[in-house]
Amino acid sequence: MKKLLSLMLALLMPTLLLSGCGGSASPKDSGTVPTVAKVQKQKITDLAGREVELAVPVQKVVAIGPGALRLVTYAEGASMVVGIEDIEKKASPGRSYMLAYPELKKLPSIGQGGPDTAPNEESLVGVNPDVIFVSTLVDKAKADQLQAKTGIPVIVLSYGSVTSGTTSFDENLYRSLSMIGTIIGKETRTQEVVAYLKQCEKDLAERTKDVPTEEKANVYVGAVSSKGVRGIEYTQANYPPLVFIGAKNVVDETGKSGSLLIDKEKLISWDPDILFLDAGGYALVTEDVKNNPAFYQSLSAVKNGQVYSQIPYNNYTTNIETAFADSYYAGKIIFPQQFQDIDPIKKSDEIYQFLLGKPLYAEMVRDYGGFKKLELGK
Repeated sequence: MKKLLSLMLALLMPTLLLSGCGGSASPKDSGTVPTVAKVQKQKITDLAGREVELAVPVQKVVAIGPGALRLVTYAEGASMVVGIEDIEKKASPGRSYMLAYPELKKLPSIGQGGPDTAPNEESLVGVNPDVIFVSTLVDKAKADQLQAKTGIPVIVLSYGSVTSGTTSFDENLYRSLSMIGTIIGKETRTQEVVAYLKQCEKDLAERTKDVPTEEKANVYVGAVSSKGVRGIEYTQANYPPLVFIGAKNVVDETGKSGSLLIDKEKLISWDPDILFLDAGGYALVTEDVKNNPAFYQSLSAVKNGQVYSQIPYNNYTTNIETAFADSYYAGKIIFPQQFQDIDPIKKSDEIYQFLLGKPLYAEMVRDYGGFKKLELGK
């Protein structure tokens, strides 16, 4: 009997030890996979200056407002998303993260979405996320209100000032990425993303820093999308892809920033050496060429065959990877010597691959024609 009891105790010991340490049955027996990361409470100070306590790493997330979901995908958190806004489910040419993760469109709706809508509290609660990431839609008070009504931690993110076209990316964007990494257990990944973005900016700036201003070509970017497609008179001061490479954007002399509507006669007086056209509005420009051929033929860039495309990068705020791709292409055109080692197509796919896990340049060709010289009036 003593031998039998000893044998039974030996057989039971592993189970007793597991139970005492908070263990459970094996994944094969229970059908579940144990959580690798230890969950612990942590206080996070978000971009609205709010201190939010939540258990990290989380398993289920939602992201609402312009750009919030994009940042989650950069952090390799797409598999944790449990619902998306209706606006994300619609056709979204050029919205890179939705091209990289089309399966997200099959997820439940968490509200209408859009830059001017209020969060749908009932829909958010319905998908039961562990955290709500939100960008642009709320201020500090509204974030507190959303958190109180849903009972779900709300973390406010920011892209910084680049969305208004006033500067390059800033620390608010990098802080947002780092916060997401901490919350979803992807700290290493978001550190790599931040380092990569900073390196891209540095590389672009370093290439042209020694080019004297008087030797730089005058450049104009037309047909820049602004809440829809626009014609050649729509442009942008401090256009980020040109800012990154220190190019001479003729519009910057206005002293203004962001999207601008100029008088077309002003473009004649500027008479830029190089003309870039946002591919989103290119069809409007070609139609205008038919109606006003003399105007276009008066421009030196048109006469000299110096008209090139840019892929639209603003779609539910800034597609950062496309903005960088545009900058490398613009650099290749404006500063050929400084960018002689760059193949814009390969560079674009490198950027898409790193940030979104897929080479998406072919998708941009399908939607917008890709990078190429444009022929106006021919």
